[in-house]
Amino acid sequence: MPSNAGSSSIDKALDLLEVIVSAGRPMRLSELAQAVDMHRATAYRVLLTLIRRGWVLRDGDDYLPGLRLPQLSKADTIGVLVARARPVLEQLAGDSNLMVNLQVLHSAGSQVVDVVRPQRLEMINDLRGELLPIHRFAGPLALVALLTEPAREHYFRLAAEAGLEPAAIQELRDDVEAAARTGFVIERGRHEAVIASMSHGVRVGDGLPDCAVTVVGLVADFDDERLPAIRDRLTGAADALQAASL
Repeated sequence: MPSNAGSSSIDKALDLLEVIVSAGRPMRLSELAQAVDMHRATAYRVLLTLIRRGWVLRDGDDYLPGLRLPQLSKADTIGVLVARARPVLEQLAGDSNLMVNLQVLHSAGSQVVDVVRPQRLEMINDLRGELLPIHRFAGPLALVALLTEPAREHYFRLAAEAGLEPAAIQELRDDVEAAARTGFVIERGRHEAVIASMSHGVRVGDGLPDCAVTVVGLVADFDDERLPAIRDRLTGAADALQAASL
């Protein structure tokens, strides 16, 4: 934890920026102040300056990287993650005969950064590079489940802004809590009626962003009889990805 005794204003600003960038998720003021060992009032004043200069973005009570922050470092870490995960995705796709994708958290939900799609599922859009909202896909739900409860609120607010009713928001909360307990999210027909998916959130470590490994197929591929085998393969893929980062 950084020590701020005698720190200059520049030191304090850089300490906060480092935490915001490395977190890979929205951060609350209390989390930021604790992470850099800074009084909340001091952290708030520094953050106001960073927001005014475009280095930090504020969304309600959440703080995220601003538009002026260089994106090269993040792109590099995602590139390393994709390279390490590729053999795992290929193995999982071959074993399951399902489409497999890799997603990372984004302030708008999740982003698909790599895909392996078997020939039999070529009619399904692979969504590579697209941003997926929490209320329509399994992957972002699995990623949000890895966050602290305060950090999850940002994504529930996005779902409410997209027009979801309170009852539907509560269902999302229940899904995230279940994913936090089990590690898995299953979705049937939420995005398209004939498509289903199961996602598993993974804490990769080694300075790489958390990710979600997701298998996608037809609803018939995810009947109750096949789910245990799919879950086991996803668990094996997550273990392999974590082992590759050791």
